[in-house]
Amino acid sequence: MAKIKTTVYLDEDVLREIRVAAARRGCPVSDLVEDALRRSTLSGLIESIRSSSDLSEAEALELAYSELHAMRRERDQPAA
Repeated sequence: MAKIKTTVYLDEDVLREIRVAAARRGCPVSDLVEDALRRSTLSGLIESIRSSSDLSEAEALELAYSELHAMRRERDQPAA
């Protein structure tokens, strides 16, 4: 997959932490940011579940959607 350049605005402290983490891992900052973004998407969640369990792809997808819907219900619940 081709990579494209984009601009993202980050808090200085966050960028500093990312640079330190990338240096410790010996990888470019862009690789670290891309990995974090991939893990934060639904497909990343599915892959994480699949790689750490013996669920089938369909079971992992069902679990991920179930968690997503539960989170949305909790978020949309009126404050008491």
